[in-house]
Amino acid sequence: MNQKQQAHGISYGTLLSVLTTLLALTAITVYASQIDMGALNIWVALLIASTKASLVLMFFMHLRYESGLLKYTFTITVFTLAIIIGLTFWDVAFR
Repeated sequence: MNQKQQAHGISYGTLLSVLTTLLALTAITVYASQIDMGALNIWVALLIASTKASLVLMFFMHLRYESGLLKYTFTITVFTLAIIIGLTFWDVAFR
C-alpha cells in the first residue's frame, strides 16, 4: 500500500482542539446574538457559522485529506453560495 492509499487518521489531540474551537464558536454565537450590532448581526452570524462549517468539513468529514479536485469543487460551491446569499441580501435591501 502506498502513502496515498493508507488510511488517514487524525489524532485525538487534534479532534479535541477542533471540538473545543467549535464549542467556543458556539458560545461566541450565543453571545453575539445578544448584542445589537444593527445590520452587522447577520454578517457576524454568517461568518461564525461558515467558520464552524469549515472546521467540520475539514476535520470531521476529512476534506483536508482529499484530492485537489474535490477541494476545488468545494471552493466553487462556497463562492456560488456566497453570491446567491449576496444577491438575496441585495434584493431585500432595495425593495
